[in-house]
Amino acid sequence: MMSLHINNHLTMENPPRFKFTPNFFIIISLSLGLFSFIFCVAAEIKRNKEDDLRWTGKLCSLPSSKAFGLGIAALVTFFLAQVIANSILLKYCCWRRKRESQHKMPVFAKVLVFISWVSFGFAGILLITATSMNRRQAYRVGWLNGECYVVKGGTYAGSAMLVLFAVCSMNGSAFSTFKSSQSNQSTEVHKPMG
Repeated sequence: MMSLHINNHLTMENPPRFKFTPNFFIIISLSLGLFSFIFCVAAEIKRNKEDDLRWTGKLCSLPSSKAFGLGIAALVTFFLAQVIANSILLKYCCWRRKRESQHKMPVFAKVLVFISWVSFGFAGILLITATSMNRRQAYRVGWLNGECYVVKGGTYAGSAMLVLFAVCSMNGSAFSTFKSSQSNQSTEVHKPMG
């Protein structure tokens, strides 16, 4: 009875801590990227079509479509996925380099970072443009200079592919950098003395 009380007291003083590993954040980032992909595909289905265009002879208008909200959701989740993946990469590359001068980012990881940022730029531009076109375009206002524009078919689908490419590339870079840093640490620990 006494030993049970002592063990219970010890566990209350030092509760077990949940350690967030880089793999956990990579899974979160990939999940957000998948949500962004799904939102892009849904926006492609719900976008305004040419049949929705109202024309009076001189003036045009388009109603707001559900693709506007879906596009914003895709942008937000895509941005969060990229930020989380970049945070992992910074933690295990740039910040660690200050403490460990031997640590270097693998060349493969650098190429993936470049590809990811290029894809991020193109996907962001496509999503912002297409999403703004799916807002209500009133008579005399339109989307640009009083003229109405409809999102071309496949724009959101192309954005969806770029989103997946960008998120997977950045997470692949973070994962390979993390694994490289782990292997460097294990070789330093097992280095023979003398």
